[in-house]
Amino acid sequence: MTTVLTADEIERYARHIVLPEVGGAGQQKLKQARVLVIGAGGLGAPVLEYLAAAGVGTLGIVDDDTVSLSNLQRQVIHGTDTVGMLKTLSAKAAIARINPNTAVETHTVRLNTDNAPALIAGYDITVDGSDNFETRYTVADACASEHKPLVHAAVGRFDGSVTVLKPFEDGKDGKPNPGYRDLFPEAPPPGLVPSCAEAGVLGALTGVVGTLQAMEAIKLITGIGEPLVGRLLLYDALSARFETIRYARR
Repeated sequence: MTTVLTADEIERYARHIVLPEVGGAGQQKLKQARVLVIGAGGLGAPVLEYLAAAGVGTLGIVDDDTVSLSNLQRQVIHGTDTVGMLKTLSAKAAIARINPNTAVETHTVRLNTDNAPALIAGYDITVDGSDNFETRYTVADACASEHKPLVHAAVGRFDGSVTVLKPFEDGKDGKPNPGYRDLFPEAPPPGLVPSCAEAGVLGALTGVVGTLQAMEAIKLITGIGEPLVGRLLLYDALSARFETIRYARR
C-alpha cells in the first residue's frame, strides 16, 4: 500500500495533519499501519471505529460470534439491521461507511494457542478487546513471543483498565518492560469473576475504555506521547476518577 496521501485523504485527516505532533508524516504512518483487533464487541467496537476514522490502513478483526440484540446496548459498531450477522462482517460493513480507505481483513475464528501466533505476526500492533481470561493470556503470550506491542483493556460493571505491553523491549531505566503475567500472574479460579452477561456492564463504559485503547494504538503507531507501558490506567465511572498504578517485571 502506498503511503502517499491523496487530496481526499489530506482533507479527511486535516485535523490530524495540522497537529505538529502528527502532521503528514504521522498520518502516513497511520495509513501504512496494520492493526489486529481481538473481538468486535464492547471494547472492539470503539477501537475499530476510531482507528478507521483515524486512517489506519489495514484493520484485522478476530471474532467468531454473531450479533445479538443484547449486544447493541454497548457494541455500537453493530446495528439492529445486522442482528444475526457475523460480527466480523457487520463490523466490516460499518468500517466501509466510516472510511472506505481502510482495508478490513476478517478472521472469523476463535483465537487459540494454535492460531494466535500466526495471526498476530501479520500485524504491527494488537488491540485486545476480549472478555475472558483464557483469550487474554493467549493474546499476551503470542504478542510477547512475536515481539508485537499489545494494547490490553478490561471492563466490569462500572470500571475499566488499560495498559500497553511491550515485554520484549527495555524501558528507559534499562530494565525489561513487564508483561501481562507480571501484572496478572495467573487467572482467577473459574466463576470468581462474573461475565458481563452475569454481572452486567454499563454500555458507555466500554466506549470510554475502548476509545482509550484506540488512543494508545495511535500513539504507538505515530510515536507520539508516552504509551501506558508499565502503567495500568484505572477508570471508575461512578466516581468519574482516573488513577494510574505502576508495575514492573517480577
